[in-house]
Amino acid sequence: MAKRNATVAVIGAGDFIGAEIAKKFAAEGFTVFAGRRNGDKLAPLVKEIEEVGGSIVARSLDARDEGEINAFLQDADKHAPLEVTIFNVGANVNFPILETTDRVFRKVWEMACWAGFLAGRESARLMLPRGRGNIFFTGATASLRGGSGFAAFASAKFGLRAVAQAMARELGPKQIHVAHLIIDSGVDTAWVRERREQLWGKEALDNPDLLMPPASVAEAYWQLYQQPKSAWTFELEIRPFGEKW
Repeated sequence: MAKRNATVAVIGAGDFIGAEIAKKFAAEGFTVFAGRRNGDKLAPLVKEIEEVGGSIVARSLDARDEGEINAFLQDADKHAPLEVTIFNVGANVNFPILETTDRVFRKVWEMACWAGFLAGRESARLMLPRGRGNIFFTGATASLRGGSGFAAFASAKFGLRAVAQAMARELGPKQIHVAHLIIDSGVDTAWVRERREQLWGKEALDNPDLLMPPASVAEAYWQLYQQPKSAWTFELEIRPFGEKW
């Protein structure tokens, strides 16, 4: 693969979507800076990327901590110019409103909204002097509507969408592409499959095309990155063909 003098920061490099994003950009020649809580869990991803000639730096990262986010992005930019930041922190929880404690609500907001603000702001600090860059945020169905039991998650995702929209309007004219990707679907993970089977029985898993493959999310981000300045997308919704919306 042809190496690029550029880094991509994947904040929230989990086992599924985050890992596939990292693999896709590594395959395209980027050096990947991958951050997640318990960074030791990134060892299999590092091995997989390095075995095929890719470049990755794995770090433990609390995305809610301003100092940690700043250091993580600064280190990525020192390695090679930070070209892309992808904020992919999850925080999807479901609690009835009377069981949603203040601690849960605050923590979910910190993870899915506050941390996104920090990641976007600190990335912009590095990208603006060069007059180029890409800052992408992972959204969900909850970015657009609050479902039963999702008061904490939806409010955080609503907030993240607002942060992204405000940043896009401010930074777009300065040649920074800000985009918000809405995944309107269950993502094909072991946890989602287990939960669907519990709720609707084994027949809920009969058609695998009704779940979003993590690799498809990574491909959507790659397409956003490749867009010319004359046709930038701010918000992209992706869903399987059979998803009701």
